Amino acid sequence: MKALATLAALALTGCTTTLASGDEILPPSLQRVLDDYTAAWKARDAKALAALFAEGRTVVPNACPPVTDRAGVEACYNGSGGPLDLRGLDHGYSGDLAYIIGEYAEQPADPAGGKFVLTLQNDGGRWLIVTDMDRPYGGPNPQ
Repeated sequence: MKALATLAALALTGCTTTLASGDEILPPSLQRVLDDYTAAWKARDAKALAALFAEGRTVVPNACPPVTDRAGVEACYNGSGGPLDLRGLDHGYSGDLAYIIGEYAEQPADPAGGKFVLTLQNDGGRWLIVTDMDRPYGGPNPQ
């Protein structure tokens, strides 16, 4: 919850942000997160996927309740995976916190099937996921 409150504060205080469109791309350190996530998801490798999440923090993987360690993330994503194309649309960062807003599809040529937000924390120069939230387009609206 603290990370989400900090993320909201970043959005309101004008942190560094860049809109990715056309030929523009995410900075390599943030693009690496999307590339590694995609590779692990396609390989159905829950251990590699869990390694992208912060350890010892309350992290929010998309498919299950919050957990506090990589073992919990791995258990959450065990058996998950398949085709995936992640597309960064926007990002921002301030200090050791960052976010990526994007869309996803099964294949690069497919239209986007949904949207996502990743909240990241820098751990010694490597960005790790604290929250992974996504929602398909066209799905039912919560009541």
